[in-house]
Amino acid sequence: MSYEHHHEQAERRCTGPLAPSRRAFLGGGLGGLLSLAIPQWQARAALAAAAGDPQAKPKSCILLWMNGGPSQLDTFDPKPGSANGGPFKSIKTSASGVRICEHLPQVAEQAKHLAIVRSMTSKEGNHDRGQYLMHTGYAPSGTLKHPSLGAWVSRELGDPQFDLPNFVSIRGPSVGASFLGVEHNPFTVQNPSQGVRNLAYPKDVDRTRFAARLEALKMLQQDFRTATRTAAATNHDEVYQKAARMMHSPLVKAFETADEPEAVQKAYGDSDFGRGCLMARRLIEAGVRFVEVTLDGWDTHIDNFTKTKLLMNDLDPALATLLRELTERDRLDDTLVVWMGEFGRTPKIGAADGRDHFPTAWTTVLAGGGVRGGQAYGATDDDGLKVARDPVTVPDYFATLATALGMDPTKEAMSPVGRPIAISENGAPVAGLLR
Repeated sequence: MSYEHHHEQAERRCTGPLAPSRRAFLGGGLGGLLSLAIPQWQARAALAAAAGDPQAKPKSCILLWMNGGPSQLDTFDPKPGSANGGPFKSIKTSASGVRICEHLPQVAEQAKHLAIVRSMTSKEGNHDRGQYLMHTGYAPSGTLKHPSLGAWVSRELGDPQFDLPNFVSIRGPSVGASFLGVEHNPFTVQNPSQGVRNLAYPKDVDRTRFAARLEALKMLQQDFRTATRTAAATNHDEVYQKAARMMHSPLVKAFETADEPEAVQKAYGDSDFGRGCLMARRLIEAGVRFVEVTLDGWDTHIDNFTKTKLLMNDLDPALATLLRELTERDRLDDTLVVWMGEFGRTPKIGAADGRDHFPTAWTTVLAGGGVRGGQAYGATDDDGLKVARDPVTVPDYFATLATALGMDPTKEAMSPVGRPIAISENGAPVAGLLR
């Protein structure tokens, strides 16, 4: 089962048959009114962010999801001279004593901001289970569906009245909110080059007629809610209203990367992943709290080195430019950037120049948002076969992410089965990763 199909099914199970997707709600659209939108949406967002104590501002998170499980040895934990090291060389970085793959030269310049976690360890070596684990912090178990980190951020840090979704997923559906509520599900943008599609009114519908239709729908929904008294009916109405509010908001311009100067667009790289990272920066500046951008293709059982090099050609300019721009715009301290996949790849190189699934000892990368940068935390042994120092479990990792974002990792919500579920399952924040 594919990643997309798996999580589309999970989404349907979580939201129920009466909670259609935002895509369906946006089918009519509102392109005509966008010509009237305030062009200075970024200035509006900056003024809002500046209000009050800057230390009290909610933080945001950008998750760069490396779908398939990236090879740690060929990216951020090179093993030069080892039989498992592969053909890539390692290079110096702006972080003292830290070396990474030669095909990440721009990222190497930004390494002073990075906390490279080289001692991740888990037990989930299956794609679907690993994807679920690294999005929710929990291994799949029974029928209970856990909320994703993005959903928790939306619930704890997001503004319910914000015009845009508090959780946006670019180039992938991500994992949903489960029992936290449909309003915390990810809003998906499949192609960042196209932005949000279908925003125009249908033919022969103007703003007055559209408002009349919404009012009629509200009346019908009220009767239905009264008759059924179900949460799904209320969720259905809330998402309709949220979609309509987004359609009329000048902040929807945040999805339009073509508005950026050509030099900025070029710096992120000529790839959908690069454009996704640029969109993520724009969305965070507009006030979105959690943005996930997917780079697919890391399941390199065959021809690992050719495929990984091509992926790094997209990753390097996008990640480096994202960090540089967040720094220049004074947003990095308020934005946690996370680079990770579902697990790592085997140190031993296969017969077809491939690497297989390896959850025993692998790597993630953090930057910004309360993280202590300029370091490689933990270590694997000389051959990359096991964690040699400072192991980081998934519960501890999620507790660290929550703490960096200003959330309480022990915060609980009641699941449908009457069991309280916390952001992190008995995890403890890793002090060495936090400022």
